[in-house]
Amino acid sequence: MSRYAAFLRGVNLGRHRRVSGADLRSLFAQVGLRDVATFRASGNVVFGSDRETPGQLASRIETHLASSLGFEVSVFLRTDAEILAIADHEPFDPELVNASQGKLQVALLPAKPRPSARDQVLALGTDEDRLTLRDRELYWLPSGGIRDSALNFKAVESVLGPTTMRTKGTIEQLAAKFFAG
Repeated sequence: MSRYAAFLRGVNLGRHRRVSGADLRSLFAQVGLRDVATFRASGNVVFGSDRETPGQLASRIETHLASSLGFEVSVFLRTDAEILAIADHEPFDPELVNASQGKLQVALLPAKPRPSARDQVLALGTDEDRLTLRDRELYWLPSGGIRDSALNFKAVESVLGPTTMRTKGTIEQLAAKFFAG
């Protein structure tokens, strides 16, 4: 059985998109996924499956969530190995990370960007909002709080497509709890 983490975009935002952890676990179990667990209230679901490719699996989950919840939910699926790689990756010099008032962010992408898209997005970065890409993740180190940032994330998404964001610390904690040793 393969283990996955699904990062959901579009849940627990505003009053009308609230979904409890128990409801998410039930919805994932309804499509035949096993050992379903949730992590925090931001749409992180861990589960096991051996039925199909990750792309097919994400599509099936999205379809089921949309029909059950009545609104679209994008699913960004990562394997256990991908989660561990994200958690272990140090995208910026640790001194820069420690000196920053902001938290290191990871934007999960639907696909690996084309070289031209990479160049466009990286050109949006500054010394105040450092950006780097690796595989299907955009790492962002804001110098302060996200709300205070001048980074135009709509411009980022216009190039890369929809994303869902988590702090790197959240992914490291999820990896430690569900995927380590």
